[in-house]
Amino acid sequence: MRPPSRPSLLPSMDSTSSFAAATTSVPPPMLRRALPFARGAIPVSNAIERQSRRARPSAREGGLARRPAWMYDFSALERDSIWSEIDPKPTDNLVLFSILTMYPASSHVRKTFEQLVALLPASEKTKPQVILLAGEVVDYRNDTDRELVFRQESNFYYLTGCDVPSSFLLAAYQPGTSLDQKPSVDLFIPEAAEADIMWSVPPPSLTVASQSHDVTRVDHPPALPEAITTLLTALPGALVHTLMRASPLFPALPDAYLNPILSHDSAAVTDLYLYTALHNARLTKDIHEIEAIRHANGISSRAHEVVMRVLGQAVKGGLKKGAAAADRPLLPGEWLIEKEAEAEAIFVASCRREGAVHQAYLPIVAASTRASTLHYCCNDREFAWGPVGPHDHHNTAPLATDAKQISPQVLLIDAGCEWTNYAADITRTMPVGNGGKFTPEARAMYSLVLEMQDASFALSKPGAHWDEVQRVCHTTLIRGFQRLGIFRADAEPGNILVSGLSAAFFPHGVGHSLGLDVHDVPSVSKATDPVTGKLVVFGQGREAAAAAGAEKADAEWGHASCYKYLRLRRPLEQGMVVTIEPGIYFSPHLLGRAQAHVSPFVDPEVLKRYEPVGGVRIEDVVHITEDGYENLTTVRSDVDWVEGVCSGEL
Repeated sequence: MRPPSRPSLLPSMDSTSSFAAATTSVPPPMLRRALPFARGAIPVSNAIERQSRRARPSAREGGLARRPAWMYDFSALERDSIWSEIDPKPTDNLVLFSILTMYPASSHVRKTFEQLVALLPASEKTKPQVILLAGEVVDYRNDTDRELVFRQESNFYYLTGCDVPSSFLLAAYQPGTSLDQKPSVDLFIPEAAEADIMWSVPPPSLTVASQSHDVTRVDHPPALPEAITTLLTALPGALVHTLMRASPLFPALPDAYLNPILSHDSAAVTDLYLYTALHNARLTKDIHEIEAIRHANGISSRAHEVVMRVLGQAVKGGLKKGAAAADRPLLPGEWLIEKEAEAEAIFVASCRREGAVHQAYLPIVAASTRASTLHYCCNDREFAWGPVGPHDHHNTAPLATDAKQISPQVLLIDAGCEWTNYAADITRTMPVGNGGKFTPEARAMYSLVLEMQDASFALSKPGAHWDEVQRVCHTTLIRGFQRLGIFRADAEPGNILVSGLSAAFFPHGVGHSLGLDVHDVPSVSKATDPVTGKLVVFGQGREAAAAAGAEKADAEWGHASCYKYLRLRRPLEQGMVVTIEPGIYFSPHLLGRAQAHVSPFVDPEVLKRYEPVGGVRIEDVVHITEDGYENLTTVRSDVDWVEGVCSGEL
């Protein structure tokens, strides 16, 4: 079945991107004036599309549904007079656009302060609390004047919605006062210099920045020392919070801004609490954040599908090697995908074409047996031409002539863009060669990974512990391998789980938190016992399956190696956004280390048949809702559809 809509193929020179289509409507006058100042605007045609667990089929099956208008809070219209000329009809897309346009920095500041106070000792909780934070600066390559791509520091963006380099934040809060419900949020951005205007895009004026950011006031950095002194005088005994000052991981706070605090009679400064408080606040997302992640996933989903459709066009003869004239370069409509770099180029171009500035991480584009390398970012090899051997991870065969055929293999693409700094993280594994169809072995592995993902979806709801999701993936893999004959059918599945053998085929965690960073909020992703400080693992009391580096097995939960690389180890909460990305890999290194070929649980001859598959991973991004989950990834993953697109039949 063809999905209800398909992305315009990148090679089509006259097609219109969904981003452009989403912004062609002429807004009312007030909205037109606001649009240039908007940070984090969400194209409304995408913002109102939903993939509800109950109202919409999964990404695997396709289908669209719209969220009822009552689910949106229109009270923002009454609070912000800039939208007073918009008629708030529930069906008006522009109303939804207006709600989601300005980044809700002040609510994020308040949420962070609340988390901060919760961490403080009782003696410090009632004191005035102040946050002083530096934004990222433009960096340069080594000793040259070549700028590196700028990307705002995630915690700073979370509290400000500001993408201007070399900016600063000063925020204040005190429980039981007017600052409790509405903290003061002061943003300091650089003043435009003449060189900025000549060489690059200058920072916005104070007037423009004030209209486009949800803050109390905007000024330039030279005013910050006096602002700090004034604030500390008004709030005696204030506790000033910064990120770790000696850490190279965060932008440095200049001494000129720390000295007024250190020299003040009653103020104190600490970097012990803010990092954890920010991560606790960022763990669950509000509607604006969900919509940004949804849009990043929409762009990335279409980019994955574009790659598949270009592969399919070539299978059907719609694209031919050397079709262009000899005296000109190939145009996008003539591009073939015959190597990893070409697939990456089309993916990134598709995202950029829809307005995404950054990739959320280095794309992983691995063909053939190289798909068994989890974070393969080389993306520099041609597809395999000719037989793919069980241990052929470095195929360097030159591009073949037109008379040769691409060997049957998989192409694993793990890639996602950012939208206003919020990430997507999607993996699709697709067939290459063999007429765009999986080999029987690759199809079996792909179907089993889908089964692992479906079992994970079924557990995804508030209260479910992520360790349980990980365990279900391992037990599903073991049962599947027994059906296929890789693991001996007469072996007890629990014994295989306890042995840790399944971790040689599925070594990583089933997913992680996602938001402003692709591996989001790591400091609070693994819950610890407040008494012992050890990891709290579901089903194993208050202690982890093993201390760091220890090897301990549990009859119910299996070997510690099954959980070793799990990035998320805590119960799910409503508002969290996580990835679900099971995989199966045939890595010579991991299989050798586990002595898989001589294991009493393994039939080595059957295993050898599957090793040339290399690896299969399928990854979607889900939003944990009140009673389940919502899949934010829209590109389908069912076997028939993937083969239909990659073979050019759909």
